[in-house]
Amino acid sequence: MKAFIFVAVAVLLHGTYATLLIKGPTEPVLEGEEMMLECLYADSDLNISQVHFEIFSTYTKSWRPLWDRLWCRYSVQIKQTAESLVLSIPRAGKYYEGPYRCVSDAPNATAPDSSSEVFAVQVHYMGQVSVTREGFTSYLGLPRDLRVLPGEDVVLQCFASSSEDPVYSWYREGDDWILPNSELRLSDVDQSHSGLYTCTAEHPSIASLRKTRTVKISVLPANAPWYQSSNGFAVLMTSAAAVSLLVLFIMAIFMCRRAKRAKTSKGPIDDRSQKKPIYKTSVESLPPSCGDKQPLV
Repeated sequence: MKAFIFVAVAVLLHGTYATLLIKGPTEPVLEGEEMMLECLYADSDLNISQVHFEIFSTYTKSWRPLWDRLWCRYSVQIKQTAESLVLSIPRAGKYYEGPYRCVSDAPNATAPDSSSEVFAVQVHYMGQVSVTREGFTSYLGLPRDLRVLPGEDVVLQCFASSSEDPVYSWYREGDDWILPNSELRLSDVDQSHSGLYTCTAEHPSIASLRKTRTVKISVLPANAPWYQSSNGFAVLMTSAAAVSLLVLFIMAIFMCRRAKRAKTSKGPIDDRSQKKPIYKTSVESLPPSCGDKQPLV
């Protein structure tokens, strides 16, 4: 475990010294390692049980409290001792990087007891490598087996999120060349360009942070239909999705118009009592106005 230092140095404020302090790692934390922070009072009568941790969110641009719960996929453990409050993160990652501070909830806490100095935590991390093709939609994702027609140009771009700008390189399995670039460009491809191409992303400071992504490039025969290529398949899938959406849209319009027509149209009133003769002796008869026995209707 890395050594801890006091980062909230004594600062003169209204004739007093800061007493709520925060301790943390002295060096950047490696992704996957355990990380610990500690809040404690120095020369103060306030209770540490009324203190909590906060982290500054770069998304909301505000401070957020940290509680003992599952956060960012891994559990955040907060334990209170007799003199301090300890924050333990079992596996550090990019989402744990940022400014931290300790804040007092005590109603009578005033500066410098109400908040500590800001402690910045740096995490060295390396995300998964992603590969995109120039002119190929990123929504469908680049297939691991990239099928291309002879004569096409293939431009692959490699990218990985990292705490520092990665160092990229490309190589083909079975060859002894290495291209020190994030971009791989193959012009006017033919069968000789088929093979497994691997992009490597390395962290410039931490040698153990190294990720790779392999893409298989298959050059189709000269007489292969266009839809067998990855680009052709993507066009077919996109066209099929567009046609399906168009059909659903037309059906929705048709159903809405049909429902509206049925709601506004009115048919004849089917009153069966109007079709039955009414006699004077019937319980449904009207008061007699003449002496005949013929039906009124």
